[in-house]
Amino acid sequence: MQDPFISKLEKHLQNTLPGQEAQYKMAHGVRKRTSSAPPNARKAGVLALLYPKQTDWHIVFIERPHHPEDRHSGQISFPGGKQENGDPNLASTALREAEEEIGVPTTMVHLLGNLTELYIPVSNFLVAPFVGFAEQHPSFSPQPSEVHAILEVPLKQFLLPSTQQKIDLKITDQLTLRQVPYFNIQNKVIWGATAMMLNELIEVVKKI
Repeated sequence: MQDPFISKLEKHLQNTLPGQEAQYKMAHGVRKRTSSAPPNARKAGVLALLYPKQTDWHIVFIERPHHPEDRHSGQISFPGGKQENGDPNLASTALREAEEEIGVPTTMVHLLGNLTELYIPVSNFLVAPFVGFAEQHPSFSPQPSEVHAILEVPLKQFLLPSTQQKIDLKITDQLTLRQVPYFNIQNKVIWGATAMMLNELIEVVKKI
């Protein structure tokens, strides 16, 4: 029998989603709302994976490796990546990337639904976020070239108002973004597109 929380979450994901309104609560002020992605936008899929650990539902993130030339260097994100020719759909992309990056077999993940697509202008990606769960704690096996570290966070921690904060982020030597909304988790900064997609999920969870 499926966990009551998971059953309710699946039901809410099939209803009208909070959408951009929830996403842009965690967007920096300079980011403009986009009604649609350009025709040449690349497509990607990411996975918000829930699983039981001890007595709580957890969600997993990856910390990207630190590369000076990578604009996403060191950032915290959901496992995921760009759609490849062999992927029949973006859900398959998200599942494949999760298996490649953190070693969770696709057969272990039960998809519950999706969140609102988010266009990322800086990389020209249209990202489709999917929500899934595993019935037991996965045995993570990070891919060294893609994953510096794995971050496991109790889902309930994101429901605490103190988790949402603002920070000045130095992007390059010439650019610092002021008062950027972010989730402060284990002294890690979850911001940008990941925080935007995550906030929509959190607003769905709050309805349960």
